[in-house]
Amino acid sequence: MLSSSLWVAVVCVSNINGSMEAHSILRRKGLSVRSFGTESHVRLPGPRPSSPVVYDFATTYKEMYNDLLRKDRERYTHNGILHILGRNERIKPSPERFQECTDFFDVIFTCEESVYDTVVEDLCSREQQTLQPVHVINMDIEDSLESATLGAFLICDLCQCLQQSDDMEDSLEELLLQMEEKARRSFLHTICFY
Repeated sequence: MLSSSLWVAVVCVSNINGSMEAHSILRRKGLSVRSFGTESHVRLPGPRPSSPVVYDFATTYKEMYNDLLRKDRERYTHNGILHILGRNERIKPSPERFQECTDFFDVIFTCEESVYDTVVEDLCSREQQTLQPVHVINMDIEDSLESATLGAFLICDLCQCLQQSDDMEDSLEELLLQMEEKARRSFLHTICFY
């Protein structure tokens, strides 16, 4: 189990798949972690690609689950959404928006570039209070169960390396380069301040 001195956030669009899978794995490894979405509403696949099922962020995962169960149990079981919502409910009651969080994190992982842009923009627009650095790292994770799991393990590997480093600030760039080579993908990284 990892020490919990690293405070981590994971952010995706709706706080449903990528961020919650990473939240689950990081929490099991003993990290202090929170997860978020960035959009104004939670959007889940609907009966057609052009008509998603939309919920307010205040809607609990259990309420979403029960609503989709009533709408089309077979469809939402087959596409894995009911499984995802059941997992999420075991982690926390409802999705949360990053823009409404005032906690300070050491590292914020984002699951796609548009989310990275939103998080960085939000952090830069906040009034700086402590000048505490926060590293924002993006690794594009396709919105599927398998990709979310693989992405979560990559995030976990990087967190384990950061936990073991003597000086995160000095070693992060090298660790990111090593992880990019290992994962055969590139990461975006920037430092913002609280």
